[in-house]
Amino acid sequence: MDSIGVLMACPMFTYLEEELEKRFNLFRFWKVADRAEFLKENCNSIRAVVGNASAGADSDLINALPKLEIVSSFSVGLDKIDLGKCREKGIRVTNTPDVLTDDVADLAIALILAVLRRICESDRYVRSGLWKKGDFKLTTKFSGKSVGILGLGRIGMAIAKRAEAFGCPISYYSRKEKPDTKYKYYPSVLELAANSQILVVACPLTEETRHIINREVIDTLGPKGVIINIGRGPHVDEPELVSALVEGRLGGAGLDVYEHEPHVPEELFKLDNVVLLPHVGSGTWETRTAMADLVVGNLEAHFLNKPLLTPVV
Repeated sequence: MDSIGVLMACPMFTYLEEELEKRFNLFRFWKVADRAEFLKENCNSIRAVVGNASAGADSDLINALPKLEIVSSFSVGLDKIDLGKCREKGIRVTNTPDVLTDDVADLAIALILAVLRRICESDRYVRSGLWKKGDFKLTTKFSGKSVGILGLGRIGMAIAKRAEAFGCPISYYSRKEKPDTKYKYYPSVLELAANSQILVVACPLTEETRHIINREVIDTLGPKGVIINIGRGPHVDEPELVSALVEGRLGGAGLDVYEHEPHVPEELFKLDNVVLLPHVGSGTWETRTAMADLVVGNLEAHFLNKPLLTPVV
């Protein structure tokens, strides 16, 4: 398979890059100076694209690669791939579900605790020597808080189970009510927000869910409410979130994703009721290695005419 051209859309994980290079003719798109000329010269050699949550295969790239057969995403999210164009052209698509569920769910709980118990601020308090001048201020407990989950898929369900262990009442909103769950279903995001103290965003990014967290939802949560986003940045109307936090209309936020990554609104940097992470939901050695193995395994399965491991299209 070393003659098969695979285009890697951006830097991802060294192990993945090494494993791809062992098996295929690997092209590193981010190192290309003139992309239009590169695609013109290599369009008939590239039969696969490897993308992630930052870069994938949009309509222009797909149209520029007439021999493209498969897009294998180093991510669960598929918003960087034009799925409609892939279906139209018979291009297969895979992602990396399940293997990152636990890490992302763990991180969601960590963000909740960090925001409510002011973990980052407490750490700075000790490091700066302020503890010698007096005790740290009181914070807010997590146990027993009502948790609303936007999107009760694999990750949403894993978050719910973890929050349940803290004695939290769980409710959710999704496109359809889940028949096999005991959690309370609300038919709209507004109703979910009205009945939640902590709102966790864990749904896929689609046109329907873009800015699903808007000013009305934020104001419904109110000055004691907390938003946790481990989904995608564009789920949240970021300027509205920033203004609500600055003005005190929202109690706090824990964010692993942003609307224009890696750019983060600087107004958030000075707020102690906000915890900011650099999109590290799946960022452990164990999970990233398992994700890489899935990407490679799907490519090998495709080119060996075997069933795909995690097919999407």
